[in-house]
Amino acid sequence: MIAEVLAGRRLFVTGSTGFLGTALVERLLRSVPECELVLLVRPGRRSSAAQRVRREILRNDAFDRLRERLGEGFATETDRRIQVVAGDVSLDGLGLDDEGRQALASCDVAIHAAASVAFDSPLDRAVEVNLLGPARIAEALQSVGSTAHLVSVSTCYVAGNRRGRAPEILVSDTPFSPAVGWREEVEAARRRRADVEAESRTPPLLARFAKAARAELGAAGVPLLATKAEKLRDAWVADTMVEAGRARARALGWPDAYAYTKALGEQALLDVRGDVPVTIVRPSIIESALAEPRPGWIRGFRMAEPVIITYAQGLLREFPGIPEGVVDVIPVDLVVAAVVDAAARGPADPSDPPAIVQVASGSTNPLHYRHLVDLVHGWFSRNPLYDTKGQPIVVPRWSFPGRGRVQAQLERAVKTIDRAEKALSALPLRGTSARWSADLEEHRAAAARALVYVELYGAYAETEAIFGVDELLDRWSTLDAADRERFCFHPAVIDWDAYVTEVHLPSVVEHARVRSTPGTRSGPSRTERLRARVLSADRHLAAFDLENTLIASNVVESYSWLATRRLPPGDRVRLALRALAEGPSLLALDRKDRGDFLRHFYRRFEGAPVDQLDEDAVQLLSHLLLAKSFPAGFRRVREHRRLGHRTVLITGALDLIVERNLGPLFDDIVCARMGVTEEGRYTGELLAAPPTGEARAQAMADYAEAEGLRLEEAVAYADSASDLPMLEAVGFPVAVNPETRLASIAHKRGWLVEQWSKSPGGPRPLLPIGPMTRRTSFAEAGRGRHGAAR
Repeated sequence: MIAEVLAGRRLFVTGSTGFLGTALVERLLRSVPECELVLLVRPGRRSSAAQRVRREILRNDAFDRLRERLGEGFATETDRRIQVVAGDVSLDGLGLDDEGRQALASCDVAIHAAASVAFDSPLDRAVEVNLLGPARIAEALQSVGSTAHLVSVSTCYVAGNRRGRAPEILVSDTPFSPAVGWREEVEAARRRRADVEAESRTPPLLARFAKAARAELGAAGVPLLATKAEKLRDAWVADTMVEAGRARARALGWPDAYAYTKALGEQALLDVRGDVPVTIVRPSIIESALAEPRPGWIRGFRMAEPVIITYAQGLLREFPGIPEGVVDVIPVDLVVAAVVDAAARGPADPSDPPAIVQVASGSTNPLHYRHLVDLVHGWFSRNPLYDTKGQPIVVPRWSFPGRGRVQAQLERAVKTIDRAEKALSALPLRGTSARWSADLEEHRAAAARALVYVELYGAYAETEAIFGVDELLDRWSTLDAADRERFCFHPAVIDWDAYVTEVHLPSVVEHARVRSTPGTRSGPSRTERLRARVLSADRHLAAFDLENTLIASNVVESYSWLATRRLPPGDRVRLALRALAEGPSLLALDRKDRGDFLRHFYRRFEGAPVDQLDEDAVQLLSHLLLAKSFPAGFRRVREHRRLGHRTVLITGALDLIVERNLGPLFDDIVCARMGVTEEGRYTGELLAAPPTGEARAQAMADYAEAEGLRLEEAVAYADSASDLPMLEAVGFPVAVNPETRLASIAHKRGWLVEQWSKSPGGPRPLLPIGPMTRRTSFAEAGRGRHGAAR
């Protein structure tokens, strides 16, 4: 009797925060009531190992049955039976302290279920966890003088890309297995990481990352661009290490770095285990539960789920695979039962070779690829997902093309969309038009995601190995009726039609949180929910940009209005045409650095009389600012003030324009200010750095600190990627009429996007309406003293 054998024993478990590990902990607590568990858990950045167990494991719905059985005693029972020790299988000695070593020494069985299960793990990460992890467990057991039985979870795919029968034998005994030394592979992976890190810091690559950061964020300020460039460098290192693992695995006959490092991990374990008795359990592709802890239970998305959902959304038109091939899937509860059975048995003699148990379905109860595809197609034809307009999505019929053909099609699609995105980003699109870029990026992400699925999982759809389960069936034959019911692991119990259509697919759709009902969704829309959060009374501060956020105007237009207002019509036209000719160069400077652009442009005010500009600025309000304002924006400012929020305008516009005209609307204004000569003329030089980019974010942070306000409860409104520092500094960013880059970023991050427009009607004069006098304008005065206006 399995439960009776394990009663009173202490089991050391790794990987308990993962899919298999969570199911294993639940089954042991519920079905082996007298055992105790020692869980090795890596502390999080902001949480201890014990906190992670409470939040990530015990709160999972896998424990609902046990929670219902124990009621209020659930916490007491789990505290009594679970000891949490901090550690990490990627570290030598498991990173255990003295308490952890004592806990390990007290255990009778060690179950190693921790793994880097992603098929696209960086090579060195997969090596440290999958290859060295099992060996480190065995060495740790030896270091504390323990002879505990080690059950190490591997994978059937250590057999590699082979055809035909794959029996339950050691990898080294497998015919045609490459002779590879695991120690040499570890050293090579570590050297490769060091080489890639060094290469990523060479001047050509650093320049490339900086250029890519600017292409994505524009003139967002040096700190944000530097942070983005460093993230791009990290991503390049990770991608390079992923490709290194993929290339090395395929060169040696494995589909990916996961299978490759798992295979060498078995070899490493056998070399260092000493007197530690070992059983290796090799599951095939682990999927949702057949029955335990409940039908369809799953944690996170496994291998098949992303492919299934992408297909159901109509985004995966083709996928490679062999129609008559076998997709070797096994429900997680069958794997858990086999692991618990292995823990209860132990090897007959510690000196015996490790027992190898494969938990797979292909040899006894095969699920053929075409049959699986037909089941999925039929189910989603009867139970379609729905698009954003509430219309059913028609799923395609796959024709089972080769992997190379599908990859080539998807690569062409990604490149085509990339070119279209690049062309759009060069256009001065804004607001709803800029949404085109976000839509394009969404399509690109879908194509790129499909390409990744083909690259990662295509090999598994084309596998022709049949995994033997003789040892598994021999063990099944020794169980009594009670154990067969409580710890069922025979693959023949699976009715594939029922499992796929009644258990797995409904569970996948539920966990994916996709639209599975027709028509429009009831209740508030996502935009309405975000807006309600922004306008909550809990907010403290609302910061606003000005140009293209509250008014459809800019500093160039304000300058042109002021500079030409007192000129005859002919001179106004000539100055306006000259400004138009300078447009491209000014736009380029603005995109490069907003602060430099403002310093350069405001030099045009040099020599302008203060009294004259003060007088004209009053007229500017009614003739330009109000005519080009967004009424919804001004209403939003008043709404924030009504709610008791502090409101501040942060703009690079000049004080002479905004303070007198817009001062009554806000609690405070942060803006650019020019120096004044003793003769009452503007110098054209700013008194301080203009509030742009990171300076704008710093100005907002300083204001919040001075007023005792919290930025996490603040709202910021802006229209450009150059305003990202300010938007990222607050808890509630709002993109208003966003330009292309910001529209894409806001869409990715789920920010509120507002589309505000000018009021219809009203005067639209082509040129400023000024007094009919021949009074010299400040632009003429400036040219008379200093040459052409700069």
